[in-house]
Amino acid sequence: MKRIAFILIVLISIAGYALFSSGEEKQTPEKAIEQALLAQVNDFSAFLNDKLQPAVESSKPDEKQLQQLFLQARLRYKKLEWAAEYFDPATTRAVNGAPVPEVEMGSIQVFEPAGLQVMEGYLFPKYDAGHKKDMLQQLRILQNGCNKYKTYFGNIDIFDWQVFDAAKLEVFRILTLGITGFDDPLTQKSMTESAESLQSLKVVMSHYGAGDPRAKQLTLQLDAAIGYLKKNEGFNAFNRAEFITGYGNPITRSITQLEQHLKIHVIRYNRLLRQDAETLFDPDAFDVNAYAADATSATTAKKIELGKILFSDPILSGTGTRSCRSCHQPEKAFADGLAKNTIIGSKQPLRRNTPTLLNAALQPAQFYDLRANTLEDQVSNVVQNKDEMHGSLAGAAKRLWQNKTYRQLFTGAYPVKARTGIDTLEVRSALGVYVRSLTAINSRFDTYMRGNKLAMNRGEINGFNLFMGKAKCGTCHYMPLFNGTFPPRFVKMESEVIGVPRSAEAHVIDGDRGRYDIVQTPSFKNAFKVTTVRNASRTAPYMHNGAFTTLEQVMDFYNKGGGTGLGMKIDNQTLPFDKLNLTTKESHNIIAFIKSLDSKQGAY
Repeated sequence: MKRIAFILIVLISIAGYALFSSGEEKQTPEKAIEQALLAQVNDFSAFLNDKLQPAVESSKPDEKQLQQLFLQARLRYKKLEWAAEYFDPATTRAVNGAPVPEVEMGSIQVFEPAGLQVMEGYLFPKYDAGHKKDMLQQLRILQNGCNKYKTYFGNIDIFDWQVFDAAKLEVFRILTLGITGFDDPLTQKSMTESAESLQSLKVVMSHYGAGDPRAKQLTLQLDAAIGYLKKNEGFNAFNRAEFITGYGNPITRSITQLEQHLKIHVIRYNRLLRQDAETLFDPDAFDVNAYAADATSATTAKKIELGKILFSDPILSGTGTRSCRSCHQPEKAFADGLAKNTIIGSKQPLRRNTPTLLNAALQPAQFYDLRANTLEDQVSNVVQNKDEMHGSLAGAAKRLWQNKTYRQLFTGAYPVKARTGIDTLEVRSALGVYVRSLTAINSRFDTYMRGNKLAMNRGEINGFNLFMGKAKCGTCHYMPLFNGTFPPRFVKMESEVIGVPRSAEAHVIDGDRGRYDIVQTPSFKNAFKVTTVRNASRTAPYMHNGAFTTLEQVMDFYNKGGGTGLGMKIDNQTLPFDKLNLTTKESHNIIAFIKSLDSKQGAY
């Protein structure tokens, strides 16, 4: 009996071991990826603790060693960036956020700069040992971030659809930020770091579609992109147009198609960049309703028709003399061609320049000072502003109800049982919907990025490469929208302090304090929204005060380093104030590229 019992125990143990081994073999991609992420976080954390921190603490710090260790630390972060940015963006803001204060748009909470980009400023181009305490403080912040990553990835379940979504967003991040030098402006190791990120994605995506031709194609495409980045590491000479069209776009297209082929269940959520967009340049890549105030502002043909009529009707103004169209003129790309329009009923200038409304739907905040979160809020602000339209939405709604045609139009666009009036929210909504219809991402540049190599000439392509590289324009005017809506999540709108002068001739900063009047934090003094470069050739004059009348003047201003470069004292300027050293030909090429961003007329 004992012998039989022993045999049974052995058999049960073997069976259990076989079951356990089988379970390991059948480990899901999600679990394997979670474990790999934890290992990468541990590696990053250990490197900071065991290598970089002792080098900083040394009584005789070696500048070259510190710089090299820092670059190695950044590569370790880049391996996990795709997941860190996607799953825990709040922590990542402190790990690799921009080296300037950031304000949460909803809560107006101010976050001080922290992390790798701040450390880069301490280490390059020269290390000042006086920043030792600052460096150690940033290392503590990084370790705290690593601890949060460990807790997060050790306790959450990652789903397949999230992996595909995050992987594609990481490629978009590389195309819009990585190869522009956005997060390594001093070291400019953009291509090396981007290659590291893609190598990590290659390992991640290898968990899906084993043996499938689509998965093999994706692997080959990632290998080719990595090889191109490693072969072309020079920052200024890098051909971004070639990389995006020949390598980036095919990769994101393949990720999307592999996900669809594997029939991975996707959970949809509201965002500007559609989840099923194969590239950043798909004609319908962006959802114009993403920032709508509520469901009533969803686009319909009848709402657009109503909004278009309201847009041209002075009935909304208090004096009955000014409509939205008075300042936003379709024939002038929905701007007015003036430095500043006039206060209603007078010849005195308004406070600021009239911006274009084309593609205004593709930004999560409105006005130069970002004070409105939606187009509907913008309508309320303008109609009821005593200087602009000096009207009342409630009063306008009553007047509209008295008009038989408007009663019919509102009833058709917003069906309500036993309607007895027009709601002010409906007025706001109709105008907001109409402005959303003014979205036109159909320029020659877009045609080029969609595969038509004849849509742009060599000078324009060179201009794009300069815009995204040497000239540093793309680190504020983010591709493909070329405004300050931060990619690839597109949930925040950025402002910058560039030191705009009172006029093109004056080397004195304009007195308008900009965003500081909304959020009283010192870094926002003279900060203004990063406006779109699309259709810029049609919307002169430029800047919040219309200081510059030509694109050539604008390029000269940036080439000299903004206000600080002109000799003004601006302690909080966020624009790099060193000269860009662009040649006349390079500036002309950039302007030629900007002109290629003009929307095809008749599309709005």
